[in-house]
Amino acid sequence: MPLLKIVEHPSEILEKKCERVTSFDQALTKLLNNMYDTMLEADGVGLAAPQIGVTKQIAIVDIGDKHGRIDLINPSIISFSGEQTGPEGCLSFPGLFGEVSRSQTIHVRAQNRRGKTYTLEASGFLARAIQHEIDHLNGILFTSKVLRYYEEGELEG
Repeated sequence: MPLLKIVEHPSEILEKKCERVTSFDQALTKLLNNMYDTMLEADGVGLAAPQIGVTKQIAIVDIGDKHGRIDLINPSIISFSGEQTGPEGCLSFPGLFGEVSRSQTIHVRAQNRRGKTYTLEASGFLARAIQHEIDHLNGILFTSKVLRYYEEGELEG
């Protein structure tokens, strides 16, 4: 699949609230597959549609755990609990990392590529990644939640 161009800050599309997906067709499947390939090539764990110039509520996450690839279409967090604080980066902010607080555990309702609604419970890093991508769909950037930025090389080791 051809790789898509990742939109970088300060592009205005990154701060727009995305529209719901209403058509679950071959074009959506192709877009999801292209997004996934692009995310892997960029060494990311998540990618939201506005990051490739599409203002639709579409995101993918794959942190390399038992859940594998998760397609999130029209996602919403229906409950959350606890708190975790840790490092985050973003493919739209190359080389920028900051400490962000997020919910430790979340329950998400979303649709898959065929339009079937499902729920998912996620904790830890998976919950962090999903929250980051859902924020993108609402025009919220991780930089608005950073408690402190990391200096170059601070995360290595």
